[in-house]
Amino acid sequence: MFIDTHCHLSREDYDDIDLVIKENRESNISKIIISGCSKDSIFESIELSRRYEEVYLTLGYHPSEVDVVTDEDLVELENLLKLDKVVGLGEIGLDYYYGKDNKNEQIELFRKQLVIAEKLDIPVVIHSRDAVEDTINILKEFDLTGVIHCFSGSVETAKIYTSMGYMLGIGGVVTFKNSNLYKVVESVGLKNIVLETDSPYLAPTPFRGEKNSSKYIPLIADKIADILGVNVEEVGLETTNNACSMFDLD
Repeated sequence: MFIDTHCHLSREDYDDIDLVIKENRESNISKIIISGCSKDSIFESIELSRRYEEVYLTLGYHPSEVDVVTDEDLVELENLLKLDKVVGLGEIGLDYYYGKDNKNEQIELFRKQLVIAEKLDIPVVIHSRDAVEDTINILKEFDLTGVIHCFSGSVETAKIYTSMGYMLGIGGVVTFKNSNLYKVVESVGLKNIVLETDSPYLAPTPFRGEKNSSKYIPLIADKIADILGVNVEEVGLETTNNACSMFDLD
């Protein structure tokens, strides 16, 4: 059995969500964790978690939402995080890819949400793009753990995060021919990894460029098994145990 610890599921991206869930089950995906990270996606994600038994949630405001999130929204978020099937806060973090014009505002929103996570004692799911140093330094201010979503950094950065108690979310990028992520997987081992798709984005090879889905998690697991020289069943067992431990899943 496998768990997709980070995906996005919405009617905007998928015409038939019933079919998506059916295909996940057929691919041995026992649970998926949807990231509701905008005002609209938060409430649709909550609805889907109530409709499907295997759907769990992390909720939080992505750095791209920094210009629209108010303090009132954060008060509401804190209340929503107490709902059944919400297992973490995220994805939250920093994204300087398109520039640093709103860097200070992103940092402020990031810190405010980390305060909430610390108060509620829940794991966080971290988005960090072109912002490694700031992300690490800010996380060091808090007594938290969680997952570094869609990790694609260096071995050195990976070891810093894992030494802080964070898991690395490994997705389809590990299957790309030009990816050096295999070095990270070799270095940190299964004990520090959870599987994710970030669907509908970043589909693994041989579906790169197409719409991603949680049903492709076994392809990611196969690649990790090949890198580590273990069987895919071991990858499934270890990463599932990691996810259940991190997110307090049954």
